[in-house]
Amino acid sequence: MSQQETVVPATATKKQVRKEIGEKLAGALAEYKQELGEKKLATRVKKVSKLISRDLLKINKKQEQKTKKKAPKKSAKAAKTAPKK
Repeated sequence: MSQQETVVPATATKKQVRKEIGEKLAGALAEYKQELGEKKLATRVKKVSKLISRDLLKINKKQEQKTKKKAPKKSAKAAKTAPKK
């Protein structure tokens, strides 16, 4: 039997994040499925997962940009402070 290796990207895509959040919310709110109805709960969970995933991806993008900008500054300072011969 051969096992296939799945390649997981380093950063999650918007769809993957949205799907994970939707699954977690649906599981957590399963007891309200009878009160609201399956269809209403599914649409509301979908809307909420879109909003949350959008915000999470924005935050991750800002953090990545900050770390990328900080790294070159440190190396530039080191080059400037090096003594000349």
